[in-house]
Amino acid sequence: MNYSTLRKVFAVSSLALAGITTASAQETTTTSTSGSATTVFGGASQYRTWSIGINGGVLAPIVPFGTNDYGDWEMNFGYGAFIKKQIAPSFAAKLDFHRGNLAGKFDNFDGRVQQGGQPSSFDTDLHYAISLKGVANVGTVSFLSRTRNLGFYVQAGAGLTSYKPDDNGERRELFIPVGVGANFKLSDMIALNLGYDANFLDADNLDRTWKNGASNKDRWSYGYAGLEFTLGNKAKPSLQWTNPIAVMYDELKDPTLRQEVEALKTRVSTLENTVNQLSADADGDGVSDKFDKEPNSAAGAVVDGSGRTIKFPSADSLAASGAGNIIQFEFDSSVLKTSSYPTLDRISSELRGNSAAKVTLDGHASAEGTEAYNLNLSRDRANSVKTYLVNSGVDANRISTKAYGESRPLTSNATEEGRIRNRRVEIKQR
Repeated sequence: MNYSTLRKVFAVSSLALAGITTASAQETTTTSTSGSATTVFGGASQYRTWSIGINGGVLAPIVPFGTNDYGDWEMNFGYGAFIKKQIAPSFAAKLDFHRGNLAGKFDNFDGRVQQGGQPSSFDTDLHYAISLKGVANVGTVSFLSRTRNLGFYVQAGAGLTSYKPDDNGERRELFIPVGVGANFKLSDMIALNLGYDANFLDADNLDRTWKNGASNKDRWSYGYAGLEFTLGNKAKPSLQWTNPIAVMYDELKDPTLRQEVEALKTRVSTLENTVNQLSADADGDGVSDKFDKEPNSAAGAVVDGSGRTIKFPSADSLAASGAGNIIQFEFDSSVLKTSSYPTLDRISSELRGNSAAKVTLDGHASAEGTEAYNLNLSRDRANSVKTYLVNSGVDANRISTKAYGESRPLTSNATEEGRIRNRRVEIKQR
């Protein structure tokens, strides 16, 4: 194809593009932006992600870098089409196709020597070049708009081509396409593509020429302009032109969302007030005022789950009951209370002052739990008292222990006060 034909093709293409641009501009003025309906985590179903495209341009048997076999190459018309799936605003997968004609002449004045048997020119029919590419959007310009209007991309992939160099028979070879380009948004449905691909062939038979007799794999380039048509429901925005930052901003500023946030803030405030009311404890006994049956208990008083003060029996009352020296314990515990230390110290002093005296430690428990568990608990309580006396200087051989579990209560286990009295170790002289 000569330059006159190329000028005619581009003239017709320009007129067609101008008409489409005008129609698209009119469409844009009558179509409302639907991007505000999308949400950050709404998924791909809220966008249009498929598109198709057609293009036409210039094929040449060279790339602008490296050494080419022919110095006097020709530009010929090529055309193509593609199908694209937008996976994210910044990345897409594209199935690409183009075809055309590649031609050139050997230039004896380009500093190289033509080899014997090589033709002085070639004319290759590029039947097809089909490839799968990854397309990465590397930059955008919004022109003060909340949606993108201009995007720049790079693409690369791998493909298969079929071509026929002159009359030498059809060839099928693998090739690697690498390219750059720009997309111009004309409307919500149409975009203008401008791009350039350098295609690297895995063979040296595209132009029937070998560079200085050595293998030099061939390459060709395709510069093109075309139109891309986004498929799907017009009410949905195109993922290719979506600005994620703008979507996030719109979602945060959405009136309905703001109302929901304010309602949630009110509910949180109400819940905080309720929690504060439930946690109020005027007398500091650890039981909320709402559930405190004795809201004015004395400071430091030991209370039950309802906030009522627990009445512990005094040492005098225990002695009056004939129980002798009694060491009491907390529920399910064999740890000595500090309040027991004075009594134990007195008993230790008496034993150390009378070397003939011996004592028996009878361990007891209240009736909560199993009999076997309470028997072990009472034994542990007796041993705790023995350990204290031995550590204070009393000979261990003068102290014996017995465990009775829950079998010998001082009083009924039907009340908390009774159970408290039954959690004990009785110290008896023998």
